[in-house]
Amino acid sequence: MNITRIGIDLAKQIFQIHGVDKHGKMVLRKQLRRAQMLSFFKKLNPV
Repeated sequence: MNITRIGIDLAKQIFQIHGVDKHGKMVLRKQLRRAQMLSFFKKLNPV
Protein backbone atom coordinates (compact mmCIF):
# COMPACT_ATOMS: atom_id res chain seq x y z
CA MET A 1 0.00 0.00 0.00
CA ASN A 2 1.62 3.28 -1.14
CA ILE A 3 0.02 6.02 0.92
CA THR A 4 1.23 9.48 -0.05
CA ARG A 5 -1.30 11.61 1.84
CA ILE A 6 -3.28 11.03 5.03
CA GLY A 7 -6.29 12.94 6.32
CA ILE A 8 -7.39 12.70 9.93
CA ASP A 9 -10.77 13.65 11.34
CA LEU A 10 -9.90 14.41 14.96
CA ALA A 11 -12.32 13.67 17.75
CA LYS A 12 -12.05 13.03 21.45
CA GLN A 13 -11.64 9.24 21.36
CA ILE A 14 -12.25 7.83 17.83
CA PHE A 15 -10.33 9.20 14.82
CA GLN A 16 -11.18 8.60 11.16
CA ILE A 17 -8.09 8.00 9.00
CA HIS A 18 -8.22 8.39 5.20
CA GLY A 19 -5.19 7.64 3.02
CA VAL A 20 -4.71 8.19 -0.72
CA ASP A 21 -2.01 7.17 -3.19
CA LYS A 22 -0.12 9.43 -5.61
CA HIS A 23 -3.05 9.29 -8.07
CA GLY A 24 -5.57 10.42 -5.46
CA LYS A 25 -7.15 6.95 -5.19
CA MET A 26 -8.32 6.02 -1.71
CA VAL A 27 -6.25 3.13 -0.34
CA LEU A 28 -7.03 3.37 3.37
CA ARG A 29 -10.07 4.13 5.49
CA LYS A 30 -9.84 3.24 9.15
CA GLN A 31 -11.18 4.10 12.59
CA LEU A 32 -8.65 4.33 15.38
CA ARG A 33 -8.89 4.98 19.07
CA ARG A 34 -6.59 7.56 20.60
CA ALA A 35 -4.43 4.82 22.15
CA GLN A 36 -3.92 3.16 18.73
CA MET A 37 -2.71 6.25 16.84
CA LEU A 38 1.00 6.13 17.64
CA SER A 39 1.43 2.41 16.94
CA PHE A 40 -0.48 2.75 13.63
CA PHE A 41 1.73 5.57 12.34
CA LYS A 42 4.92 3.85 13.48
CA LYS A 43 4.06 0.89 11.22
CA LEU A 44 3.58 2.98 8.06
CA ASN A 45 6.39 2.97 5.52
CA PRO A 46 7.97 6.36 4.83
CA VAL A 47 7.40 7.72 1.31
